[in-house]
Amino acid sequence: MENVKGKVVAITGASSGIGEAIAKHLASMGARVVLGARRTAKLETISNVIKANGGEAVYTKLDVTVPESLRAFVDFSLECYGTLDVFVNNAGLMPLSMINNYKIKEWHQMIDVNIKGVLHGIAAALPVFEEKDSGQFVNISSVGDRWVGPTSTVYSATKFAVRAISDGLRQEVSRNIRVALIAPGATESELPNTISDPELKKMAIETFRKETISGLAIAKAVAFAIAQPEDVDVNELVVRPTAQKNL
Repeated sequence: MENVKGKVVAITGASSGIGEAIAKHLASMGARVVLGARRTAKLETISNVIKANGGEAVYTKLDVTVPESLRAFVDFSLECYGTLDVFVNNAGLMPLSMINNYKIKEWHQMIDVNIKGVLHGIAAALPVFEEKDSGQFVNISSVGDRWVGPTSTVYSATKFAVRAISDGLRQEVSRNIRVALIAPGATESELPNTISDPELKKMAIETFRKETISGLAIAKAVAFAIAQPEDVDVNELVVRPTAQKNL
């Protein structure tokens, strides 16, 4: 894992769950992490914990639905550390619902965060990677990027899109720029809290508590992808709880 040490890694959606776990784990391995999210108070707490444990971390407010916010996030990374080596597109929403509930506002929110947010991150970081002809995107997707079922139709559609974007990006960029897709199964996170239907939210939370892995499991997968030699590109990793068999 020596290839992680010293790298500057920018992480969206870093205020909780998988993003928080990625930040803490990579920092423990010697990466210099840049945390972005809307909840700056939580980012400050996470950053302080990382620094108290001997790691390097900075943070700033970020809204992935706004392209200018992503550009400012990348600029902040460059101002703090002089470079950017890895960009982790992690921010996401999962307000599950049946299509005939017509939660159109929530559909738009998922499209704005889960798809446009990833594209905005790519648009902000890719010029930096292209200028130095090196770098890596790590896009956090979901097992929903290869499975769809009742209530997950729009959510899965956004994750199918992330998978397609990741593979297309891989083919279009320089041979020295890497692209990894990490698809988590049921993982401890705040995602179920974005579900507005009370009964569906209760069911999702109970399911997540029954069969989940920790965010650290996903963070280790991210670290594995980053740690490979520069001529090795880990394109897709699916990480599920052993007991999760239905999707």
